Amino acid sequence: MKEEKKATRQSYGEALAQLGKNNENIVVLDADLANATKSQNFKKEFPERFFDIGIAEQDMIATAAGMATCGKIPFASTFAIFVTGRAYDQIRNSVCYPNLNVKLCGSHAGLTVGEDGATHQMLEDINITKAIPNLKVFCPSDDTQTKWLVEEMAKVQGPCYIRTARLASPIIYDENQKFEIGKAIQHGNGEDATIFSTGICVAEALKAQKQLEADGINVRVIDMFSLKPVDEEIILKCARETKRLISVEDHSIIGGLGSIIADVLSEKMPAKLTKLGVKDTFGESGKATELMNKYKIDAEAIVEELKK
Repeated sequence: MKEEKKATRQSYGEALAQLGKNNENIVVLDADLANATKSQNFKKEFPERFFDIGIAEQDMIATAAGMATCGKIPFASTFAIFVTGRAYDQIRNSVCYPNLNVKLCGSHAGLTVGEDGATHQMLEDINITKAIPNLKVFCPSDDTQTKWLVEEMAKVQGPCYIRTARLASPIIYDENQKFEIGKAIQHGNGEDATIFSTGICVAEALKAQKQLEADGINVRVIDMFSLKPVDEEIILKCARETKRLISVEDHSIIGGLGSIIADVLSEKMPAKLTKLGVKDTFGESGKATELMNKYKIDAEAIVEELKK
């Protein structure tokens, strides 16, 4: 893991601009938040293929659906709280029901929106999106993975949702790392415990892994960037090979990564899973790192849990 940090929303914007150079069918839509979602990178390069729909998220998704029927590959971006909250009906009925080739980006997801507070801290979007048929769901952990996912989403036929973060996080992977949709990435082979994580919490899990190793506790970290389809094989493998299983995520423990893992275990290999995430509550305004600590989704909380 490198010391260099970059927010995955920034990586998304950079990847869009590069993608536009390689594929003229790429179009980008935003809901008056291009500066924040970083879709402005594409706007600067290809203003004729960028559409600011304004504060009208439902219109943005419906317009993207229409463009998809004309052979375009639309990427529609806004805050996660707005795209999956305000535009749920359009995502479900206008995009996913007809299985149109629309790509959705929910930026500023989770507690790590920070000072924007509870009204903007989307903690339910994984729960919402994973339940919709035909929709693939991704939550990248770093710059390299985000850029690969944006490129891959343009190649994959059908609707996709990518969840990006406001807070800058360490770059975990180099350019030679191999990724595959539906396959998780394993870090280490510790047998004392498995830490399943996704998004911004993967770096925290890797920090915890180092701290635990110094105390003689050997764990493995699983980067679950592909939430739907999910890597069932690695979940079952870790359940067989390790003594404890925990999940950690910047999302509600209801319907998020922990629930996805628990569903797999309950059907195929019953095992105890401890979920670290936001309990049945809303967030609050504060610095992102302080909120991660308070709601126990940082490295310190992981170490504390595994030392019990």
